Amino acid sequence: MQTSTLRHTVSALTLVSATAVAGLAQAQEAADPSILTPERVFSSPSLNGPVARGVSLSPDGQLVAFLRSREDDVDVLDLWAVSVDGGEPFKLIDARALVPDAGELSEAEKARRERMRISARGVVEYAWDQQGRYILAPLEGDIFLAEREGGAVRRLTETEADEIDAKVSPDGNYVSWVRDQDLVVYDLAGGREMAITTDGEGLITWATAEFIAQEEMDRDTGYWWSPDERYIALQRTDESTVDIVPRLDITGGGASVIEQRYPRAGRPNAVVDLYVHDRTTGERVKVDLGDNADIYLARVAWSVDGQTLYVQRQSRDQQTLDLMTVDPTTGRSQVILTQTSEAWVGLTHNFRPLADGRFIWSSEESGWRHLYLYDRDGTLIRPITTGDYAVKALDGVNLATGDVFFTASMRDGEEYPIEQQLFRASLNETVTPVEVTPRGGWWSASVNATGTAYVGNYTDLETPPQSALYRIDGTRVRWIEENRLDENHPFFPYVGRRQTPTFGTLESDGETLVWQMATPPGFDPSKTYPVVMQVYGGPSGGGVRNAWQASTTQLLTEAGYIVFRLDNRGEGERSTKFKQALYLTMGQPEIEDQVLGANYLRTLLFVDDDRIAAMGWSYGGFMTLHMLTEPEMGLAAAISGAPVTDWSLYDTHYTERFMSTPEANPEGYAASDVVDQLDQLTGRLLLMHGMADDNVIFENTTRVLDSLQGQSIPFETMLYPGQRHGIRGNERGLHQWRTYLDFLDRTIGSRSPHAD
Repeated sequence: MQTSTLRHTVSALTLVSATAVAGLAQAQEAADPSILTPERVFSSPSLNGPVARGVSLSPDGQLVAFLRSREDDVDVLDLWAVSVDGGEPFKLIDARALVPDAGELSEAEKARRERMRISARGVVEYAWDQQGRYILAPLEGDIFLAEREGGAVRRLTETEADEIDAKVSPDGNYVSWVRDQDLVVYDLAGGREMAITTDGEGLITWATAEFIAQEEMDRDTGYWWSPDERYIALQRTDESTVDIVPRLDITGGGASVIEQRYPRAGRPNAVVDLYVHDRTTGERVKVDLGDNADIYLARVAWSVDGQTLYVQRQSRDQQTLDLMTVDPTTGRSQVILTQTSEAWVGLTHNFRPLADGRFIWSSEESGWRHLYLYDRDGTLIRPITTGDYAVKALDGVNLATGDVFFTASMRDGEEYPIEQQLFRASLNETVTPVEVTPRGGWWSASVNATGTAYVGNYTDLETPPQSALYRIDGTRVRWIEENRLDENHPFFPYVGRRQTPTFGTLESDGETLVWQMATPPGFDPSKTYPVVMQVYGGPSGGGVRNAWQASTTQLLTEAGYIVFRLDNRGEGERSTKFKQALYLTMGQPEIEDQVLGANYLRTLLFVDDDRIAAMGWSYGGFMTLHMLTEPEMGLAAAISGAPVTDWSLYDTHYTERFMSTPEANPEGYAASDVVDQLDQLTGRLLLMHGMADDNVIFENTTRVLDSLQGQSIPFETMLYPGQRHGIRGNERGLHQWRTYLDFLDRTIGSRSPHAD
């Protein structure tokens, strides 16, 4: 393994709170009310304060809706609203008033929520009709409709089955949902249901995104209304081709064998077909997706006039992405644009049809993801954005002015990974983007349909997540949740001991890596401290941000640890070269970069070289196992949660995107298999996993258990019955973090062999 040359540059200085308490000894005094404890982190109200989730502006621009945790139970969400003209927020739907005793969700709904990373109960999603007359809200498996005028709430379903993926039709005349694997449309005026499909059962499912689309393609729906309500495009999924992977679903009450249809790398996927249902005639036509059935139905969208269906078709190897136009009356299709890559073509939500037939789409052909304007036949008109930065999201368009709004981590035309802003470009010419939101933190935005206003969410190191309504020029209209960090804020008692992270950079193989570091309260650079390296490392958004830090980070600093995070190559929405560094070699360049980080830490006089540990979950669990077996890391301990240990056990779309198939890349798969490296553990291991995990299946961990036991290598294990890929609920979250802190204390903390 070749390690890159070390070079350190500091891009920001630590700003320690003026009220920070000196001396680590005080952190052990449980009676001190300023010391954050695990018990407080995992209790209500949330330490994040009143954070608005799922914020949206009504179609007429007069009302803002959002989800808010209940004060008496942070894991239950209610639906709230507030007028743009002023006044206090008011509750539209009280989840527990409507459904006081929420029962068990169906296994299908549990799986769907797991795919969407929804852990809360109550109102977890909602949708407006286009006129803004009411809001549709699924609640504990049934469908409720809240009327804007008067606030009346109408219950549309009350069945034993779960109604999932509920939508309001574009003109607000119908509500649709999936029940028992079939699509149902409800006529609001007539108060009656209409079955659009009737043969969904067993291995056949209608109008629902298949497992791989939900988990890896960021597509959680399987049907799409046309703007005029005439057509519904809907997918049909046949899972009979997918391998059965028996897994034990172990709970506190026993174990059952689940014969899960799980598409492992190199093995068959489900067969997905696309149809168009004509609501006026009741007829259904099949869309021509090509002769090759082994493809991915990546994205589906309608033209503004509803006369054309757009389909993005991705090849099985993910090196080709076609944009197709479809005649909804016949199902005939035509490829009008193709993107290719020697590694992979990434999927986005950046496709936007315009009223005049033109469309916006993004591409990485320049080496960075940028927006482009195309004519209706796929002819390129012009680039909308250019430069050495990546467009992360197309947020909105104002057709009257020609303004295009997008999100990026960029300053002055160059990428700036630790911050994010909303920018304005133009449909009419390629111009230098203009900053809509100010610099200095992390912004996300939801722009309204006309491009005249947006809901802005903001946070920085000193500011918990805030949300407000803004005019498109950046003028704030009103707060939605100011979430001011004052004496009334739940986190306020602990502010004095919160340490503001330091940011810096390292150079690796010609690429700039960003890192952040938080130190314990009363930090004394003349002393030495143990370090916890928090790691994810996989292909996704980076974790190093100028944003409010998780409360659990303060649990680690209160325990006396320096907390360090480095975003390695492959991690984050950056250049194609940066992202594709791990192509066919997962577990190699990422570890090289983490070695670089560990070597940098050892240059710091206040770091105890013998007391460095790593912790991570999912891909982070994969990383920590490899880091603990890499001699150059020299870790004293590692916590590995729900790790992938053999990529041939993981799913097709994710794994093959980065590693190809086991047959085509046997060397890469073999090198990434950590089981063959377990005899090289440099320190103590804590291995954790949910025993009902249907994403990274438990077999990944049992392979490690078996190998370590077979070699008589000591290690520790904590398993969670009934838990899937994430550990849900305050009680189990508290247990998880008590386990973390106890393990770290014994291996690198006050009870470790190398403690002072």
